[in-house]
Formats: sequence, structure tokens, C-alpha cells
Amino acid sequence: MKAWRRMPDSVVITRPAAQAGPLAANIAALGWPVTLLPLLEIHALDGADECAQLQAVLARLTEYDLVAFVSPNAIDCVFAHLPAWPPGVPLAVVGEGSRMALAAHGVTHANASITSPLDTARSDSEHLLLALDLPALRGKRVLIVRGDGGRDYLADGLRAAGAEVAFVTAYRRKVPTLTPALRTTLEKLLQHNNDWIITSSEALRGLLALLGEMDAEKMAVVKMQQQHLIVPHARIAQTAAALGFARVTLTGSGDAGVLAALQSRP
Repeated sequence: MKAWRRMPDSVVITRPAAQAGPLAANIAALGWPVTLLPLLEIHALDGADECAQLQAVLARLTEYDLVAFVSPNAIDCVFAHLPAWPPGVPLAVVGEGSRMALAAHGVTHANASITSPLDTARSDSEHLLLALDLPALRGKRVLIVRGDGGRDYLADGLRAAGAEVAFVTAYRRKVPTLTPALRTTLEKLLQHNNDWIITSSEALRGLLALLGEMDAEKMAVVKMQQQHLIVPHARIAQTAAALGFARVTLTGSGDAGVLAALQSRP
């Protein structure tokens, strides 16, 4: 007899809207209710100086021995300014989502050298570093394309290997404004027992900040801390614990890990 599993009232996907669709479809196909709640908005650069800096760097891509993209957003924002990838410039990406984004812009293993984590279920900087030929990068120039801010783990690992690392900002991330519609959505979600897929420490901190705006007694924050979180990285689990969450499930990187966690849910 098959064991009965309690279904959450909803599975809340907090990824940026552009990356939420495939996961939402896979979860819905399993018969789970889904709520899309993007907790980070992706904005193109709007300052003249920043745009000029990005375009200047893109004009010199052939000067780099490796160009690493930290996310599909970084890829999409770069190709908004770049008609084609320069031949012979190797690329590195942190996961399958970024590989798919490159393919959408015509860049594949057929026409470019692309390094990504060997285990497709491990989409992060740690596993990208393991896949790179670090000794060969000693003394080489590496460009990391990212949003504003972000982790320095990849850069630190490359520098430790003797590479010369530069950054360029391709987009900005922003926590959404607490509009009346968003307030209503959050209030409704906190009335139920949901599974929240959190793929960014920044997004989780932003969520608590939004909830803190909703009431002076912080009861919305307390209710949120009682919800179940599903997170793909240990660093996000550590952030969640520090922020007062006790019900946290750590999965492998990528959608497969999230889906497996949902299906094995007690």
C-alpha cells in the first residue's frame, strides 16, 4: 500500500519570473498546486555610464582567456548588446539553465568551448571550479559577468589558482516593492501551510523585509518562519537558520533536486 503524503496548500516558487516557468510546469505536472511569487526582479542597466562600461568590455572579449557567466540573466543581458559570441573565446557557466540560455543565443558545444559542472545536478560556483582546469588558468585573464553585487566565491577560487579576475555588471537585482496586490498575496499565503522554494539568500532576506513592512508586531515574519523551505544550496540553508527558520529541506542543485524533495516529502 502506498504511503500517504500530506500535500502543501501550494508550492511557492520565488525565482525571478523569467526562470520560473519550467519548474512550475514540472511541479504542476505532478499534481501539486503552484504559486509564482518572484522575490527578485531583474532590471537591465539604465545608467549611461554602466551601459557604456558593459559595451566597452564586450568589445574586448577576445582579450580574455575565459568568460564566466553566473546566471542565465547575465547571459541574456549580455546578448542584448552582443550580436554574436566572438569565435575562440572560451566560456564557463554554473549550470544547465545557463547552458540552455547560451543555446538560445546560438552558442553550443558545436561552436564554442563551454565548461560547466560535471554533475548537472550541482549548479553552483563550487562545482564549476571543480570542472575548470585551474592550473591552466594561472596567469590568464578571466572575466566574470554578473548582476550587481553577488558572491565572490568563484573569483576567490580563480585568484587562488593564479588567474587575473575582472568583473562586469550586466544587470541589477531588486526586491519588489510592497504594493497592495503583493501585500494581499503574502497575507493569503501565510494563512496556509506551503512549501517555499527559495533559490537565493538575497531573496529570502528581501522576503522578510517585505513582511516586516506589513505589520509593526512582526507577526507576518513569525508566520513565515513557521513555513517549510526547500533550498538548493547549503549557504541558503545557513541563511535560513540564521533568520529563524526551523523547517528547511536542503536539496541538490537544479530542478531535479527540488522535484525529488517534493516527491519524497513526509
